[in-house]
Parts: sequence; C-alpha cells; structure tokens
Amino acid sequence: MNAGKAHKIWIEQCEAAQTIKARFGLTAAFDYLVGEKLMSFTSTASSHPDFARELPRFVSEVRRMFAPDEIGAQLAQIERSQNERNVDVLEEDDLLPESPAAVAECVQQFMRVKELLTAPMLGTS
Repeated sequence: MNAGKAHKIWIEQCEAAQTIKARFGLTAAFDYLVGEKLMSFTSTASSHPDFARELPRFVSEVRRMFAPDEIGAQLAQIERSQNERNVDVLEEDDLLPESPAAVAECVQQFMRVKELLTAPMLGTS
C-alpha cells in the first residue's frame, strides 16, 4: 500500500462523517469517524509506515471537524461505554469471550487516540 491510498482512505472517511453528521447528528458522526475509523487507522499505523505518515493529518482533520468541547464530551461517552463493555466482557460466561489481553489492547489504543485528539499541540516526530 502507498501513502496516496492511506491519504485517500481518511479523506473519504472524513467526508462520510460530514454526511453522517448532517443526517444523524454529532454523536453518530463522531462514533463513526473516531470510534471506528480513527481507531482502526491508528492500529494499522503501528505496522504500516504509509498509515503512520498520514496519521497526523487524519488527526488534524478530526480536530478541525469537531470543536474541543465536542471532542471531550464524545470521548468521555466512548470511554464510559467501553468501560461498561469491558466489565461485561470480563464477567460474562461466553463460549468465545474476548481475552483480557485483547481488552487491554483496545483500551490502550483508545487512550492513544484520546491523547492525540486532546493534546494541546500535535507533534510530527
């Protein structure tokens, strides 16, 4: 994969989020763009340099699309939902439960995204 493809992916996702926001509201758009797409992009960036190079631009665009107070409130909601889900996963007697390691990785990934979206300044190092 090349950087152009990674760039095109997040551009299309941001455009889709704008449509979602107009049709279904802020929460739906934020859940789609941050809760799904940015989380996935961040995970992919850890092993694909093209995605890693595009990550600061993607984060910058998300920060442009949503006001800081919107970002804070929506991240808090995602975090609450994630914590409730994680407690449920660890307490359930599912036949195929999510492993504690997978839960921990998901939490760690969310914290990276949260830090990127709430940092006073974005760095590129």
